Amino acid sequence: MPYSSLNPTTNQLIQTYPSWDDHHLQQALEKAHGAQKAWAQTSFARRAAVLRDTAIRLRAHPDRYSTLITLEMGKPLREARDEVEKCAVVCDYYAQHGEDFLRADAVESDAGKSYVGYYPLGVVLAVMPWNFPFWQVFRAAAPALMAGNALVLKHAANVPQCALAIEAVFRDSGLAEGLFTTLMIEVGQVADAIASPHVHAVTLTGSEAAGRKVAASAGENLKKCVLELGGSDPFIVLHDADLELATDMAVASRFLNCGQSCIAAKRFIVVPQIADEFLRRFKVKVEALRIGDPMDDATQIGPLARPDLRATLHQQVSDSIAQGALAVTGCGAVEREGFFYQPSILDRVTDKARAWHEELFGPVAIVIRAASEEDALRIANETRFGLGSSIWSQDTARAEQLAAHIQAGCTFINGMVKSDPRLPFGGVKASGYGRELSRLGIHEFVNAKTVWIRN
Repeated sequence: MPYSSLNPTTNQLIQTYPSWDDHHLQQALEKAHGAQKAWAQTSFARRAAVLRDTAIRLRAHPDRYSTLITLEMGKPLREARDEVEKCAVVCDYYAQHGEDFLRADAVESDAGKSYVGYYPLGVVLAVMPWNFPFWQVFRAAAPALMAGNALVLKHAANVPQCALAIEAVFRDSGLAEGLFTTLMIEVGQVADAIASPHVHAVTLTGSEAAGRKVAASAGENLKKCVLELGGSDPFIVLHDADLELATDMAVASRFLNCGQSCIAAKRFIVVPQIADEFLRRFKVKVEALRIGDPMDDATQIGPLARPDLRATLHQQVSDSIAQGALAVTGCGAVEREGFFYQPSILDRVTDKARAWHEELFGPVAIVIRAASEEDALRIANETRFGLGSSIWSQDTARAEQLAAHIQAGCTFINGMVKSDPRLPFGGVKASGYGRELSRLGIHEFVNAKTVWIRN
């Protein structure tokens, strides 16, 4: 099946690309392996120079790259520009800090000298999604390349132009051929890529189902693996929350990228004292969101990336309403060309509804009414996911105490969950394992090697 670039705003085919056969794949992996051996011998200064030049090129042509993102997956152009800038930031971050992160750690032992050195693993296979088609790739590529690894990319089939543009910007920045390669392969070939002796580790951002398959292949072949999977992040609003701030951030967190974000707030868990007022304010702000052409800077809600995503979302919403949830606003497709869905709120969602148990990947917020603060914490943890979470309260000391008990990779207090190069990012439970970004992220794909020297 070819890679197809389809504009979700107009439902028009932009371009197709043929998939590779197995021979082409193995040639590319072998080339990456050879290139990585030479790259591993380069200085940190050389690696940092490539990353800095990449950041410069991204900032020199933000409209080129942001337009490509919007054309292929439909996010508002202004959000796509922010995504491109964030990619430049992560390149600058690892160019500046990578050498320090990888400096050997001296350790006291019975040796005359002993330390832990950090050395590249080899070729890292990155299996990446379509929802942040530049950012997800760059947050894996920047630390991997800075550590001396090569990276081969299996991108989502609906964003091939983004994948090729990323490869081109690295190449134009001086990265040798083979050190970053887009693999135009089918999903069924991913297991073969993982099994290749030329691949040494794999990182995936994607669905829980995809994560299980990649983890199984990585385990069978004893390859290091990092998984960043789905989420159903709780957004806990306590009785003393600043409701104006909380509802502003509720809208921003749920409806950014048309709700197609693993770390979007998805379950709005509210205590009785403020539940009705929170919902009233939330509804007004959601209904004020502007739906339209994502190329228009005034647009806040663009289309979903594919028609099947919209169909799945609507079925989840319809089933949840039949199971007792109340439709507050939206809850249907937008009657226009493209794959648009109304910004929606479901209230009084209980554990009888699909929306309680499943991740809703689109512009739908669910409101869950907790009986108390303790009940809110219970509900927050009553999910198989554990990616992000947030707590909204003016008593930050109390919120910090509660944060310690939330089963998630991060908790933000009075702030929207986001990824930041300076902070580790990843989840627990069915949201995956391992960490991206920060010092922890660059250490995922290195050999932490003990060196012991006698007196």
